[in-house]
Amino acid sequence: MNKTLSFSLIVPVYNRPDEVQELLESLSQQTDKAFEVLIIEDGSSIPCKSVCEKFSDKINIVYHFKANSGPGPSRNFGMEKANGNYFIIFDSDCLIPPHYIANVRKALTTDYVDCFGGPDAAHASFSNTQKSINYVMTSFFTTGGIRGGNEALGKFQPRSFNMGISKAVFETVGGYGKIHPGEDPDLSFRIWNAGYKTKLIKDAFVYHKRRIDLRKFSKQVYKFGVVRVILNKWHPGTSKITYWFPTLFSLGFMVLIINGMSIPIFGFLACAYVLLLFADCLIKTKSLSIALGAVMAAFIQFYSYGWGFLKAQWIINVLKKDERKALPEFFFK
Repeated sequence: MNKTLSFSLIVPVYNRPDEVQELLESLSQQTDKAFEVLIIEDGSSIPCKSVCEKFSDKINIVYHFKANSGPGPSRNFGMEKANGNYFIIFDSDCLIPPHYIANVRKALTTDYVDCFGGPDAAHASFSNTQKSINYVMTSFFTTGGIRGGNEALGKFQPRSFNMGISKAVFETVGGYGKIHPGEDPDLSFRIWNAGYKTKLIKDAFVYHKRRIDLRKFSKQVYKFGVVRVILNKWHPGTSKITYWFPTLFSLGFMVLIINGMSIPIFGFLACAYVLLLFADCLIKTKSLSIALGAVMAAFIQFYSYGWGFLKAQWIINVLKKDERKALPEFFFK
């Protein structure tokens, strides 16, 4: 690549000053400080402007306050205001390792692409519940490892908690849509359709806090299940049979319970899967508590995602309703 990389870091935030404090603290410790940070306050009632001002002498930071429009349009707002030629998007609940910017610069200089994503990991300071949730969201045995850095299941889809896109891509594709969640895979699909490539930079990982309790986690993955059906409708070539797995697993497990494990082969497979999940998490985390929590989180993930997926299938593909009218809570105006 001949052009010099100029990074602009875009962070939308809504009522999260404490998270912004931790995020900026981690960014102030970067070994490569050649970047600007744009904090986009999305109509918050608890602003973080005073937090940003504390770091003005440590990093190049710009604070913008705007009317609430959701994370996707707020990221677009940030990219429109940015001075750089390459944008890196973070969620406010991320912590950034010291060598992140240096690793990204090296990776893009060596093998340039116009869009990249990085994995997420669990920081040592996270609670056991957060670590359990992080495991099920990044494990090959639950999500195929797409959030944990696995490229084996096809083209890598960057996620907006840790995603980089060039200014050229933004100007061509138009940025994030007004759906949420689901705005990041929608953008990835449109980037591919425009002829650009994406890749995983494994060394560009972040520590992503995720939901702090299982109830919030359940609500989050339910939404993921719903928007997957919407995205399948918008981008039919991206639909996969594996998207049905959580629904089929949940229905199959309910049948096992109702029939008192009267179908031996299904019961054996379910028990084997649970043991595999537990053992893998135990080996990786060396914590009995986290492993047990991961099994519980996995069942919550499958049931909640599966129910959202099944409900949306019924509404969109059976009843043939318009998703924006039938599911308005997933769209910003």
